[in-house]
Amino acid sequence: MTVALISHDKKKDLMVHFCIAYCGILSKHTVCATQTTGQLVEEATGLQIHKYLSHSHGGLQQIGARIAYGEIDMVIFFVDPHSHDMDHELSEITHLCDQYNVPFASNIATAEMLIHGLARGDLDWRAILSPKT
Repeated sequence: MTVALISHDKKKDLMVHFCIAYCGILSKHTVCATQTTGQLVEEATGLQIHKYLSHSHGGLQQIGARIAYGEIDMVIFFVDPHSHDMDHELSEITHLCDQYNVPFASNIATAEMLIHGLARGDLDWRAILSPKT
């Protein structure tokens, strides 16, 4: 499974701590992220992260395209509810996740439910639905 990690600036520390806590689960999967988030998580965990461009250079659009092509199986996007500078991009990512049936978490409570489901194999149906060649 491929997990995409994205976080608003004020939620990057939370993302790093989340990934440290669940490094064992994430290490069994492919992990991608926007540039800054990916770099921080990679340095803190030692996980190999495929890094897309930063948000300001089109990283969210790159992840959105991967969702549309069926190449991302889960999105964890830690959102700062007080930030309105990325409302359009957040809306676009959630729309794509809904359109292509990609599990999406915007907060740590939902992310923990999804990561535990990933560990149990609850998302294995995605591989059957659209097998990767």
